[in-house]
Amino acid sequence: MLDFILLRIAKSSILSHFDSSKSVDMESLIQDYPFLNLYGASFVTLYYDENLRGCVGSIIAHRTLFDDIKSNAYSSAFRDTRFNPIEENEFEHLSLEISVLSKPKLLEYSNFDDLIEKIRPNFDGLILKYGSFQGTFLPQVWEQLSDAKSFLEQLSIKAGANPTIYANHPDIYTYQVDSIKEKFDEILSL
Repeated sequence: MLDFILLRIAKSSILSHFDSSKSVDMESLIQDYPFLNLYGASFVTLYYDENLRGCVGSIIAHRTLFDDIKSNAYSSAFRDTRFNPIEENEFEHLSLEISVLSKPKLLEYSNFDDLIEKIRPNFDGLILKYGSFQGTFLPQVWEQLSDAKSFLEQLSIKAGANPTIYANHPDIYTYQVDSIKEKFDEILSL
């Protein structure tokens, strides 16, 4: 049931762009589900026939979970600069995935080999921070990059650096996610 509520918030955020009557009543949802009023970090990912169509999220909780999902869903659909804004005729091809992140924890490691040993494939999401370089991979990225070395190398590239950055011992944070994914048109009507 809680999965449905999160999906409903995200879907309504997207649909209300086309029809304002599709928005959800935040106050009644928060009254029924108080956890939505707690600070939370989320990523909302859109897929078009299983291909990435948009992904926007928050690494650190800085607003209520309700507002975070609502904002990230809207941004994933209409503001991800890698894609054109979605159009109504795409709905039947879209899937929506919501990932709610745990609080990131700094990972202590001595060198690159130790780092490889300490990260947990298919479980940990990672954040890399070093100076102006920063990037994250959700745990779902392990599906495409199944070994730790490739995962870390690609993370450094996403952060705007290259794999040699690990010689500088960047900060690495781990987090986990609870995620749900559903076809857009199968999420119950609003």
